[in-house]
Amino acid sequence: MAKHPIIVVGAGIVGVSTAIWLQRFGHRVVLMDRDAPGEGASFGNAGLIAQWAVTPVTTPGLWRDMPNYLINPQSPLFVEWGYLPKMLPWLGRFLAQATDGKTQTYADQVAPLLLDAVDQHRSLIAGTAAESFVRDSKLSYAYRSQAEFEKDAYAWALKRRCGFEPQMVLGADVRDAEPILGPDIGCLAVLEGQGHVMDPGRYVKALAKHFEKDGGAFVRATVQGIGRQGGAVTHVDTDQGRFDCNRLVVTAGIWSKELMQALGLKVQLETERGYHLVFENPSEMPKNPMMHVKGKFGVNPMNVGLRCAGMVELGSHTSGPSDAPLNLLRENAKKAFPTLTYSNVKEWMGFRPSTPDSLPLIGEIENSGIYTGFGHQHVGLTAGPKTGRLLAQMIDKQPPNIQMDAYLPARYLS
Repeated sequence: MAKHPIIVVGAGIVGVSTAIWLQRFGHRVVLMDRDAPGEGASFGNAGLIAQWAVTPVTTPGLWRDMPNYLINPQSPLFVEWGYLPKMLPWLGRFLAQATDGKTQTYADQVAPLLLDAVDQHRSLIAGTAAESFVRDSKLSYAYRSQAEFEKDAYAWALKRRCGFEPQMVLGADVRDAEPILGPDIGCLAVLEGQGHVMDPGRYVKALAKHFEKDGGAFVRATVQGIGRQGGAVTHVDTDQGRFDCNRLVVTAGIWSKELMQALGLKVQLETERGYHLVFENPSEMPKNPMMHVKGKFGVNPMNVGLRCAGMVELGSHTSGPSDAPLNLLRENAKKAFPTLTYSNVKEWMGFRPSTPDSLPLIGEIENSGIYTGFGHQHVGLTAGPKTGRLLAQMIDKQPPNIQMDAYLPARYLS
């Protein structure tokens, strides 16, 4: 066994998955985070294992539609205007992806991370206390009408190419399938064989406890510097002291931006701020998770209540929440579920780490022994277990079973 451990910085779903797979391959691992495991985006996501999420935000026509999105108060896209000048270089590259060719390429490149996601979660949690958090389910796309579904033909063509063929539920049958829905919804496009997580934050915490039970170490510390000798990583300096290592894996979501700066590197990574509401003690729950298409939010019946999560706000990862996205999310949820009553509503805002091409950075930085596993945008929970497995395979000198070129960190690090 190596003299020094492998350090994984970032204890969300990607980091915990990486630590567990490295541990299973026989490595000594230290998992490190400034917060407890399962916080940040790993806590507040929609909890959907989104195997079907092969359509990017940057679909063709986004350039044309964006001005209307920005001035329409009913649009699920918001901008933190004070931060906009800082993110203009990134935004230009992001919007440049909004072509048919690049959208098709994205779907092909993201698919290997997503299409077996439920199986990847099952493999990660087998024999652990986290098994109870993952449930098999259907996923329903909720539309106002079949005509609205047909307007979404471009996105469904991408899904069908990846093997997702919906079963259609129309008219009065919608209320039979999902009694919680109001009359505004007249069409469901239902995908069988999907899955969801009942409580993402507790799920990741359960996995971290399993990691520690099996001999792994978790250290709550803030990284202040990264040491290298001859280009190779040697240690991490933190507010809790120095920790020597033979490999370093950075899986800290949007906070990976600062860690790259500590290495003297600039990463093209910005924030899509996301929001959720949890309706506690709801009077009714959907039978299965769903995506509310008009409002652009996911719906998940969880242990903690009914979670509605969505919105995109382009902005900073250091400022607090805005009122408008939360208000619109609340309004859209009321329209979707008009008879819903509840005891309380909890609000949350978090940070989706996004690259210009919407694909994560997964791989080694040159020959430094420093690996990246961040930038998953909307699919962090979904792709976290597979990303962790791929990183562990690379570190263990096992050839990954998918082509990794699309995810290499060099494309957005300088």
